[in-house]
Amino acid sequence: MSGTALEWFKSSYSSGEGGACVEVALQPTTIHIRDSKTPTAPHLTVTPATWTAFLKLPNNPGC
Repeated sequence: MSGTALEWFKSSYSSGEGGACVEVALQPTTIHIRDSKTPTAPHLTVTPATWTAFLKLPNNPGC
């Protein structure tokens, strides 16, 4: 990553009550995933293809 700050997003289903949420930052070649409770901790980085496959899992009961 080139020193540009990531812009993190929470799901619109997240409540504003400070609960545990997953946050995602989208980049052209990477997707960054972190725990909202520990934003300075290391985060996961995956490819867009991996993220897309992950998002399809709830719709595939055979997995």
